[in-house]
Amino acid sequence: MQQSARWKTLSLWLVLVASLLVILPSLLPARAAASLPGWLAAHRLVPGLDLTGGSRLVLDVSRADITAERLRAGVETIGNALRAARIPYSDLNGADDTIDVAVTAADRVDAARQTLTGLGLGSLSEPESGRFRIVLPAAAIDEAVSAASLGAVDAVRRRVESLGIPSLLVVRGERDRIVVSMPGLTDPQRVKDMLAQVGRLSARLVDDSMPVDTAIEEGAPAGSEVLYSTGEPPVGYLVKQEDLFTAVDVASAQPAANDEPFVEFVLKGEAADRLSAFTQQNGGRTIAILLDGQVISTSQIQGAIRDGVGRLSGDFDAEGAANIARIVASGPLPAPLTTLEERSIEPALGTTSVDTIVLALAVAVAAVVAFMTFFYGVLGVIASVALFFNMLLTFAVLALIGAPISLSMIAGVVLTVGLAVDASVLIFERIREETKNGRSLRDAIDIGFGRARVTVLDASATMLIAVAVLLLLSAAPVRAFALAVGIGLLATLFTTFTLTQRLVRAWLGRSHATHLPKGVRTGLFDRLNLRFMAVRNVVFLATAALSLVIAGLLVVGELRLGIDFTGGAAVEIQAKSGNADLFDVSARLTDAGIDILSIDTHGDARRALVRLSAQGEGENAEQTSVLVARGELEDAYNFRRVEVVGPSISGELIDTATLGFVAGLLALVAYIWIRFEWHFAIGAVIALAHDVFFTLGFLAIADIEFNVSAVAALLTVAGYSLNDTMVVYDRIRENLRHFKRMPLPILIDDAINRTLSRTVLTSATTLIALAALALFGGEAIRTFALTLLFGVAIGTISSIYIAGPILILFRLRPERYRPGKGGKETVTEATGANG
Repeated sequence: MQQSARWKTLSLWLVLVASLLVILPSLLPARAAASLPGWLAAHRLVPGLDLTGGSRLVLDVSRADITAERLRAGVETIGNALRAARIPYSDLNGADDTIDVAVTAADRVDAARQTLTGLGLGSLSEPESGRFRIVLPAAAIDEAVSAASLGAVDAVRRRVESLGIPSLLVVRGERDRIVVSMPGLTDPQRVKDMLAQVGRLSARLVDDSMPVDTAIEEGAPAGSEVLYSTGEPPVGYLVKQEDLFTAVDVASAQPAANDEPFVEFVLKGEAADRLSAFTQQNGGRTIAILLDGQVISTSQIQGAIRDGVGRLSGDFDAEGAANIARIVASGPLPAPLTTLEERSIEPALGTTSVDTIVLALAVAVAAVVAFMTFFYGVLGVIASVALFFNMLLTFAVLALIGAPISLSMIAGVVLTVGLAVDASVLIFERIREETKNGRSLRDAIDIGFGRARVTVLDASATMLIAVAVLLLLSAAPVRAFALAVGIGLLATLFTTFTLTQRLVRAWLGRSHATHLPKGVRTGLFDRLNLRFMAVRNVVFLATAALSLVIAGLLVVGELRLGIDFTGGAAVEIQAKSGNADLFDVSARLTDAGIDILSIDTHGDARRALVRLSAQGEGENAEQTSVLVARGELEDAYNFRRVEVVGPSISGELIDTATLGFVAGLLALVAYIWIRFEWHFAIGAVIALAHDVFFTLGFLAIADIEFNVSAVAALLTVAGYSLNDTMVVYDRIRENLRHFKRMPLPILIDDAINRTLSRTVLTSATTLIALAALALFGGEAIRTFALTLLFGVAIGTISSIYIAGPILILFRLRPERYRPGKGGKETVTEATGANG
């Protein structure tokens, strides 16, 4: 037994030393960290874009374009197959995912059916005799989109890398999307411009067999088509459909300039030989250079081009020439890309965020340590030591998994600072109660850690359920917050029942104490004997009245939805000199045809937050409105932060947030239902609904934007609300077993008073941490912290004034807990008295 204890202690210290080694490179300056062994320096904590400044784009492969391309290829394949089989046809056309064709010879219908079936393009049907319909399979289009997305990652990386952006990260995200992170780049417009073009370069011979105007009016001859230039007004060209060379034949491209900027490119060997032979035979004719189906340059063949060097000149400036050179050199994208979401932050704002969030974390830790030391003396110091190791372990795990450290992630760490010492409070209060009941200090410590374990696990389980649901939500900040809270909770369980327990026993062994240390001051709660249930009817009436007010606010639309759910754009600007002139900003944007949802000062008089309405004209409409806004305001204002959410993303966020929130609540309710009798489950559900509803009311009254982060706050509040409620319910259930004849209101009052120190102190530590986050965490995280702060406070109140009285309302009977009355009693006795 003693050997087993030694192994556990050794394992504990090995984990803590390993955590210190993992986090060491992040604590050292970059130059010192670089001198460490590679295996040690590989897991340095990396700040996210909201702490360093930069831009993040979410791109989507255009499914419509891929479908159209497959449709065009299908039409061409069908036409070629029918002609090869000598089957006359007409009305061959495609729309959406369907191709229609009519066979004009009745005796060739069977042959046409056999030919079309053999092509395997999709499901074949015959609406009427001689007419066939082929529907392209959705699975094949999905596969094509997925393949294009996979290829687009490398193509996007090559193209954006040419801009020399340091620490560029291009990855494949959810739903086959491409996520581009660009630290330090505040304005990603140039990147968006480059990615807006597929980059399909080709050279074709201009068809001079007829005037282009005639081709436009009467139709182009076979093998030719009319294409237009990129300039204004566009000029039409009749060109051959056969390519002389394409982008895959280009070995290199670079911008150059003479009198005007141009792009010089070099063809690969085989393509250069083909071009040499073609130009030798077609002197005097004109070659058109196409980019994405538009004519960007034309040149007359003066003689054989033997070196494979060509030149693109057209209606573009030096920057345009450089962009075209990069596009041509990096190769074409597999399919057109659409920018669905953009989030950009100025580096200076990111640096400010680092300072404020680190200050908030430091203040939260210092305040919680001071609080615990004041109320628990040496035990509080032990809990504080465990808290430091808890944070060390949390950051070590984050470093190991390589998660970028963001504002929301550190907010999660700050929350777990409060949650971590909550477990110690539950245990210390149980120890104090056992000594009060006459047990020796050594026995009280053993029993306290043993009996509080189930309550700590129950409380952690409710929070972990909420965390698991938040991890499933698609918004990156929410996942980062949930990841930090989840890791912090697991670290809390580990340190509480290993490090804290061993340190308490070590203190006991060294001090030979027989009583709790004099520094434990929580006995002041024992002198309280508050009659909570005596005012339950007044509380119910007040709650009902406030609920009606909140319902009215929600019905009339006082809850302000953010762009996460509505789509649109939010732009934070700062005047280059003087204060922001809201009327001038509004007038400029209105004159430019931009719909403004709201405009307010932000933080100080120099700054303004402009919200642009969802444009409702496709995915690129919001991007266009921000581009126009930049052009109108950049002479007088710096753009500190830009957030753009297109309709696809906002629609998905609504669905995932709704589904996640409902699933989270159901999972929490199911857990309570399993752990307690139905009376308790209903009481917990009503208390939870009360907390969520009142937090929504707070958001409406405080005019705090309801976005995905608010959903995360609500789920966190729900988990914490059940955390508090379960502590009270555990003690009520224990009283029901011991006081069979006590009236239920008095029994519940006794349970609440006996757990009041736990309820108040656990909530106080969490509230202290959240208050530090709200006061010192900076404007970017303040509203999120305030929402949590209110939610935790209202959850503490509801665990006393709502959860308890509900049991009386549903006539919970103490006789249900007499020995031998069903299996519930046996299970409860086996797990021990909790709370």
